[in-house]
Parts: sequence; structure tokens; C-alpha cells
Amino acid sequence: QAQWAALENGKEAEGERLAVRGRVVAKRVFGKKLAFLGLRDATGEIQLFLEKKRLNANEDAAKTFKNLVDWVDAGDIVGARGTAKRTEKGELSVYVDDWEMLTKALAPLPDKFRGLTDVQTRYRKRELDLIANPDVRRTFELRARATSRIRRFLDDRGFLELETPTLHSQPGGAEAKPFETKHAALGLDLTLRIATELHL
Repeated sequence: QAQWAALENGKEAEGERLAVRGRVVAKRVFGKKLAFLGLRDATGEIQLFLEKKRLNANEDAAKTFKNLVDWVDAGDIVGARGTAKRTEKGELSVYVDDWEMLTKALAPLPDKFRGLTDVQTRYRKRELDLIANPDVRRTFELRARATSRIRRFLDDRGFLELETPTLHSQPGGAEAKPFETKHAALGLDLTLRIATELHL
């Protein structure tokens, strides 16, 4: 977005076409001629500026302004082409003249203002938590980078990474109370691993 930092309010950069894609996180419709979509991907957010006259000039009859407003909902993944434009309020946008539905969301996203606040739902539906809460995604990214750095540090010094079984036929871990489960297909009583070094 820094490329168009000098673009003045209400102006359009007609010389260069853009192509973007991402998940729709906000949808605002103003009457029958104007709408805005908030689009998010791994790199950030951008606004789509949708005008009836411009979209209806598309050769594909299915890509009209009305179809976009009717078909696209928050949670969908869409692609759009157009030019850079800064709105009168100073919001950098893609002034769309062509769009495409890439993936239709089968369930609505959580409320934009209240967000996903139920702790149990956040843990059970982690994919929804990552969509609704960008801070959670950043936490996962930092954790992945830290794990990668540690692994690379140890690899460079000749350490060998091993995987040990997660389920044991005998409980281990000193005084810790084991979590018990059953392997139905084999008819085995198993316990969840507590001490990772027993098989070494």
C-alpha cells in the first residue's frame, strides 16, 4: 500500500491495474449503486470499492453489481481486479471492474463488533478463532517462527529429533495421574503419554 501513499483523496491511479484476493470480513451496501467490501489475507486488509455503473460494464453478465451484492457474504473468499483509488475519506481501495467468487462460506462469521468471545468455541473451532481474531493468528505465527529457529539451531549442532509414542500400554510419569482411553479396534487399554523420554 506504500506505493500509493501519495495518491490524493478522491483520485484514481488509472495507469496500473491490480489483482487481489482474500476473505471478505466486512460488507457495507449503500443503496443500489455503491458498496464496499473489506478484504483480508495473510499480508493485511484492503477495501474494495464497488460501483454499479463500472461493474455492469463487464462483458460477463453474471458479474453485475446486483449479483455481487446478492451472492457475496462475509466469510467468502473472492478475487477482484481494478485500479487503485483513494476515497473522499482517505481510504485506499481497489476500484473494482471485475470480480470472481473463489470460495463460498457455508456458515456466517461471528459478529464483527463482539467477535468470537466464548473460550470453549475458540478452542474447539480454532479455524474460526484464527479468522475472527487477527491477534491469535499473529501469536501462532510467532510460535511457528520460534519453533523453527530452535529446531534450526539444534540441527546445525548435530542434534537428532525423534518422535515417541503418544499412547502407552503402561502409565508413566511418576506421580502424575494418567489420562486413560481405549483403542476400540485393538481392544487395548491405553494411557496418554506424560513423560516423553521413557522410550529413549
